Amino acid sequence: MRRFFSSLVLIMMPFAAMAFEIEDRLELGPENAGPSLRIVSTTDVSQFEPVIRAFLAKHPDLSVEYIVTSTTELMAAIAEEGAEFDVAISSAMDLQTKLANDKLTLTHISPATSALPDWARWRDDVFAFTQEPAAFVVSRTAFDGLQLPKTRDELIALLRNNPERFRGRIGTYDLRHSGLGYLFATQDSRTSEIYWRLTEVMGALDTKLYRSSSAMIDDVANGKLAVAYNVLGSYAASRRDDEAIMVLFPSDFTTVMMRTVLIPVTAVQRDQAKRFVDFLLQLAWADKGDLPALESLFVDLVQVQDSIRRIPLGPGLLIFLDKYKKRRFLSAWENSILQK
Repeated sequence: MRRFFSSLVLIMMPFAAMAFEIEDRLELGPENAGPSLRIVSTTDVSQFEPVIRAFLAKHPDLSVEYIVTSTTELMAAIAEEGAEFDVAISSAMDLQTKLANDKLTLTHISPATSALPDWARWRDDVFAFTQEPAAFVVSRTAFDGLQLPKTRDELIALLRNNPERFRGRIGTYDLRHSGLGYLFATQDSRTSEIYWRLTEVMGALDTKLYRSSSAMIDDVANGKLAVAYNVLGSYAASRRDDEAIMVLFPSDFTTVMMRTVLIPVTAVQRDQAKRFVDFLLQLAWADKGDLPALESLFVDLVQVQDSIRRIPLGPGLLIFLDKYKKRRFLSAWENSILQK
């Protein structure tokens, strides 16, 4: 079985006609297979490669091309450029919902999709296959001698009482460039006004802005950051053996995102796409319970079950995608976080 994996500079060459930015690319499958099943995703190759290999083990005559990009770039590729991808996987539930709402997805009904609970699918177009909480990721060294924050109020108090320890060492998403970060932020703001108080405190301490959870986790691990806010819990949990970091799920409320899969209307390999979606859903929900069992992206929600605020799939997610509302929200966020 072939395996192709290369840098951003190399992988951009075959896609020069397309404007969206590709972060990573993987090809798996036999050399003599027909046209590849093309998957565009926001999930890191390291997280998703085992899923692709498991799929190909059941379908050895197929090949897969897996392309990684950001949430906003994925949206642009499908909605603006009409890129011919067969499957789209994203952590930005709101953007996936908008694709379906704008009739840019194919309806798919099967035993696998019908078996999902109502809250894990929308209009037979968008399907959830993980539940992933937003977390605090903190440096053990930076918090030495301090009580670990269990809530946002406690985090605010720690930052205010120890400004020199935390100045320039706080990280969070850059909402202007991260679709997932924007989703988490808007949902946090709907749940509690404390989000804006925390944002103002972080802004006063020269918070660093990031486009991905992985980059934030790396900088907590290497000591550049003391704390990262709203990091994707599954990515943090995958680093649980790293003794330099700790993953904390806030007990006041824990925002839970569902990673979703859909079939774009531009899909060429439609039958293969349906087979892959069904395989993914069956794999994810193999334990027949409320917690998807996709191991590489699995976070045990039992420890935070009393504080879970699951983001619901549906038209409610479109509210903050309205251009006027988004512009207002980002303006308020910039005033709080940049304070220039």
